[in-house]
Amino acid sequence: MGLFKTLLGSVAEKAISQVKDALSDAMSEHAPKNTARPAAPATPRPEPEIVERTDAEWLAFFREILQTQFADYSVREDVPVTDIAGPAADSFQLYSTRPTQVYKAEWGKPYTFVLSQGGAPKGVVMLGKGHSHDANVKYLIARMYAKKAGLPYINFYTQMPNERDYVVGRIRKFLS
Repeated sequence: MGLFKTLLGSVAEKAISQVKDALSDAMSEHAPKNTARPAAPATPRPEPEIVERTDAEWLAFFREILQTQFADYSVREDVPVTDIAGPAADSFQLYSTRPTQVYKAEWGKPYTFVLSQGGAPKGVVMLGKGHSHDANVKYLIARMYAKKAGLPYINFYTQMPNERDYVVGRIRKFLS
């Protein structure tokens, strides 16, 4: 949801800027001509840079953040859903166009990272590409079993910027 808000905010900011520019242009057409030299145009604010990284580089980036910023948690990687849910087989409606059906925990995408304190899991961090978190059945199964276990499912899309401060803030928000 935070990613959606960030993207929506960026699109809204650009649209507002374009409307302001159009209004300014329209007003200048009808204003008395001024012989003064026009002010230099404002430098546009650069868009966040999307860094192309390999899967291994994304894992290393997130691993480093979790180890340094969340040192009070133990971190496990590539954790099977069954480690959290056991050998469960529960009914879920994962898609609005399909009825409720049974999904086994073993079919879920392994959690990229599981953060624990005192041996108890406190949250999962999942990395994915494209629309994996909301369309791919393996991710949806993993999300549902995390939810059933009462764990926050903190997802990140690797085609997005994922700036360090954003990642840290988002994980902190879910773990608090």
